[in-house]
Amino acid sequence: MRKTMKVPADPGSLSREELIKLVRQLVELVQAQQAELEEHRRAAKRQAAPFSKGRKKGEHRRPGRRPGEGPFAFREPPSPESVTDFVDVPPPSGCPDCGGELELDHFEDAYTTDLPEPKPKVTRFRSAVCRCKKCGCGDVRGRHPDLAPDQRGVTAHRVGPAAMAAAHAMHYGYGVTVRKTVPILKELAGIQVTQSAITQDALRRAEREPLKTKYQALRDSVRKSPVAQTDDTGWRKNGKPAQLMVFATPDTPLEPGVTVYQVRDQHRNEEVREVIPADYGGTMVTDRGRAYDAKELNDVKQQKCIFHVGRSIDAVLETKTGAARDFGELLIQYLGDALSAWHDYHAGRRAGYDGRSARIDQTVTFLLRPRQLTDADNQRLLDELGRHQARGNLLRFLKDPNIPPTNNLSEQELRLAVQARKVSHCSKNDRGAAAHESHSSVIRTELRKKPGSLVDGVRRIYIGATPQAPQPP
Repeated sequence: MRKTMKVPADPGSLSREELIKLVRQLVELVQAQQAELEEHRRAAKRQAAPFSKGRKKGEHRRPGRRPGEGPFAFREPPSPESVTDFVDVPPPSGCPDCGGELELDHFEDAYTTDLPEPKPKVTRFRSAVCRCKKCGCGDVRGRHPDLAPDQRGVTAHRVGPAAMAAAHAMHYGYGVTVRKTVPILKELAGIQVTQSAITQDALRRAEREPLKTKYQALRDSVRKSPVAQTDDTGWRKNGKPAQLMVFATPDTPLEPGVTVYQVRDQHRNEEVREVIPADYGGTMVTDRGRAYDAKELNDVKQQKCIFHVGRSIDAVLETKTGAARDFGELLIQYLGDALSAWHDYHAGRRAGYDGRSARIDQTVTFLLRPRQLTDADNQRLLDELGRHQARGNLLRFLKDPNIPPTNNLSEQELRLAVQARKVSHCSKNDRGAAAHESHSSVIRTELRKKPGSLVDGVRRIYIGATPQAPQPP
């Protein structure tokens, strides 16, 4: 924790004893800051765990499922039609204990599911090339839905849509770099593809149908959702600072939510209103970013993330002692009570919830009433949080428990991008940024559906249907 102290405005008015005391405090402060600077200097030279915060997360638990947590089941045997190889295990020649003759009792099945040999599926298309007897046109070719019209000559051999769907699913869905995607496809599927081929395919698909329409449909669905969470993080485009924004809607019993990304040079209310308009009828759950407090979004109902509010209060409490801590500690306590009430509601303990939530709301409203405080930092908190409470943006989740009190969902949807940012140059140009927006949005939304195969789901989105290869002659 950074140490600070207040220096009197007029040190000349202090007595000799007070000056000596002040000098000793300043010496201690300088020594502490020098030690902190030295620690930062050493940490900057360390190669191991450069992003470590230096805090231990308590005692580590044993790996594995905890008793009573999550589903548990043995691996189910495969269906009979999925078995590809059959091996009969003969009985031993005699009893292993006494050597006596054995009599067959019954058969027992056991299965091993393993990776197949990396043998790719290669389809040969024999296209009929005809000449028109009437006009003399000599390049009339047969058509097939799985054969591109321009697939001829030096480009006659191409990588199929399933392989490209697998590459994009690994890159945009699981965070595997394009450089590592190439050897993975070679090792597991036996398909040789280059980094540039994967990147160029991603750029082309982002600018064409059906991916272009699918991405726009996801953007439109956000503004129709009753709840939308949003967040942003630093990005780079064209080698310059940019912002990666995310908009996520929560899952419902009827259907999973959607996730939409967009890359913009800035993060202002103009960029927010591209997805969540000023006449949005739902609730927008946000952090304490200034863009969401713009007057253009005054008519949009909001819920400020309680954890972000708590961090703002904790930052003030770190520098306070004595009575100056009362305001922040009371506010933290009341917000914790509100969060506990919300969790109790969703845990089924709903008896007396309306009265409990009303009392908490009244208590917080009274604490954040407009008044003058002696401490400047507390006054700033009072003015900012009091304004949010007056608009109903601080405890809206108490009145409507369907609204989450935090924007954790949007932060989780940004984690993959934050990890990829450490090992990439983000987006090198505008086309790359647009490709990242559409592919990441569509694939991440598909992944939230928990599909049996992400590759199959992505392939259906990219080409609209499952490929229908011709039968060999």
